[in-house]
Amino acid sequence: MPYKKMTETDIRNLKNICPEERIFETDRIHEDYTHDEMPEYGICRPDVVIRAVSAIEVSKIMRYAWENDIPVTPRGSGTGLCGGAVAIYGGILLSLEAMDKIIEIDEENMTVTAEAGVLLMDLNKAVIERGFLYPPDPGEKSATIGGNVMTNAGGMRAVKYGVTRDYVKEMEVVLPGGGIVFFGGRVSKNSSGYSLKDLMIGSEGTLGIVTKVVLKLIPLPAKTISLLIPFKSFDECLGTVPKILKSSKVTPAAIEFMQREVIEEAEIYLGSKFPDRSSEAYLLLSYDGCSAAEIEKTYEDTAAMCLEEGALDVYISDTEERQSMIWSARGAFLEAIKSSTPQMDECDVVVPGNRIAEYMSFVNKLQNDHKIRIRSFGHAGDGNLHVYVCRDDLDEKTWKSKLDKVMEGLYNKAAELDGQVSGEHGIGHAKRHFLMDSVGAESMELMRGIKDVFDKKNILNPGKIVFFEK
Repeated sequence: MPYKKMTETDIRNLKNICPEERIFETDRIHEDYTHDEMPEYGICRPDVVIRAVSAIEVSKIMRYAWENDIPVTPRGSGTGLCGGAVAIYGGILLSLEAMDKIIEIDEENMTVTAEAGVLLMDLNKAVIERGFLYPPDPGEKSATIGGNVMTNAGGMRAVKYGVTRDYVKEMEVVLPGGGIVFFGGRVSKNSSGYSLKDLMIGSEGTLGIVTKVVLKLIPLPAKTISLLIPFKSFDECLGTVPKILKSSKVTPAAIEFMQREVIEEAEIYLGSKFPDRSSEAYLLLSYDGCSAAEIEKTYEDTAAMCLEEGALDVYISDTEERQSMIWSARGAFLEAIKSSTPQMDECDVVVPGNRIAEYMSFVNKLQNDHKIRIRSFGHAGDGNLHVYVCRDDLDEKTWKSKLDKVMEGLYNKAAELDGQVSGEHGIGHAKRHFLMDSVGAESMELMRGIKDVFDKKNILNPGKIVFFEK
């Protein structure tokens, strides 16, 4: 049965749920709502955009959509990179960006309760002011907490602190039929049946809509120091990472790697200079702790070992100004690459830590073999690599031909090295066939079965993750 085409009657009925000023149709739909941060994955215009302000409104909208077979695409800030919040079947685009209240910071239990539309940067600011840290550190700070939960966002501190999943204690969820349920709890341990909370995390809005979350906090470290370590080759640079993790008495909060070319593009984009760009490859390590003296004892052995492994130098960044200079450049890498080319495609494969150097050698070979510019950076500490294929001045036919071969090579190599399709960006609709090739038919059938249990009508974010069409 096809989806129902929305009519003026549907719009009028929805205006009985939400005020007219929060419902947008036809030419009142802003172009931003037709795509995410990767317009290359399609420009799709919903029939209507609704900005909900409560779980009750979301529930009523979903109940109406369920009863009338209307597809619904949930959306936060639209900062995704794989078409996960794009209304590819039209219908309702349900925005949660107005649900932006931080409800409570519980200092005794060290939790924060927030609506799904709270921006990561706003949540970070609020908890830091109270002496706490929310450890997950995705690069896009203007993403919403709900979006982070729906993609199980990782980020730069994942090597020490883990990913979003590790900090979600409880969530309020609106199901496709409109029911409101709570998964998880505010307890520290829970073996009470299936973990529906964990099933919901990373589901990209295909099983339910998260409207509120309770997140775990930790005490704010008093001091952070970073090390910028240049190497003359990628092999030496990335080959050192497993040795750092094995020998370190304390795990670094972050271990990032970067190419010189990406640093140069970030300098152009930001209009500022990086502390060093004379080498081919760099590691950027971050350590946190109670004091500078404590951290120095931690990183001294690591610095010495890096020099023994071929590092050309070790630059210590122990002031806010120096830290800001380095990490601002790191945070601008994606936008810098985007600004350097008219079109690009990306993947965020994840491979075992001791296979990163082998994978990056393969990426460089692809670049040379296909004569196409590829830029890379990523989280060396957990094997999550961000690889961007740039169109530059290639004509459409040549671009498509080269891109298809390169992307197939990137994902096939990740599978060969016991990796996975996505470390933190998700699948959306852009990477579905790569997921199928990676996990196999039996796993995909299980995912379809899970989708069917939650959403028999397939109205919630249809066309994402699994091949399950009406």
